[in-house]
Amino acid sequence: MDFSFAERTPFRRNRFGFVTGTIVELVPVRAGDRRANDCILLAGVEDRDGNTVNFMITPSTYVVDFDTLSVGMHCTFWYAADAPAPLIYPPQYSAVVAAQEKNGRMVSVGYFDSAMVNEDRTLQLNLDGRVDLRTTNNQYFHGSPANHSLVVTYENSTRSIPAQTTPSKVVVLCS
Repeated sequence: MDFSFAERTPFRRNRFGFVTGTIVELVPVRAGDRRANDCILLAGVEDRDGNTVNFMITPSTYVVDFDTLSVGMHCTFWYAADAPAPLIYPPQYSAVVAAQEKNGRMVSVGYFDSAMVNEDRTLQLNLDGRVDLRTTNNQYFHGSPANHSLVVTYENSTRSIPAQTTPSKVVVLCS
C-alpha cells in the first residue's frame, strides 16, 4: 500500500470568519479617558438569534461598493479567523471586509487557488476579460488574482459543485 501524501493538495483552513446581522450601534472608538478616534468605529451587530458581536471598522476595512454603513443596516462582516481577539463578551473582531446585504447581490470573501476555486471548494470563478479587477483602494489590479484572498461580487451561479460564476467585480486583498 502506498501512503504517499505528497500528491494531495494540502487543505487550507478558511482564513475568514463572518457574521451577518443588523448594525445596532455605530460609535467612534474611545481609548480610556482620551477622546474618540474618529477614524475607527465600533459597530455593534446583532444576528438573527439576538447575539451581539462588535466589529472595529478601521481605515483598512474594505467596505464593498464603498457604501456608508449606518444603524439599522443589514450587513455581513468578515474578520481574520486566525487574528488575535480579546477574550471579552460580546466578542470583538477587527473587520477586514463589510458588505451591506442587497437583493440579487452575493459576496464571497476568501482565498482562491490557481484554479480560481475557494478554500471550501464551494465556488469557482470564471474570469473573462470583462471582469472588473481592483485593489481595496479602487485601483486596477494588473496581475492574476489566483492564489490571493479575494472579495468576489456576483449575481448568479450554477448549481454545480463547486458552483461556478462569472463575477461582476473582484477585489484583491493585497497583504
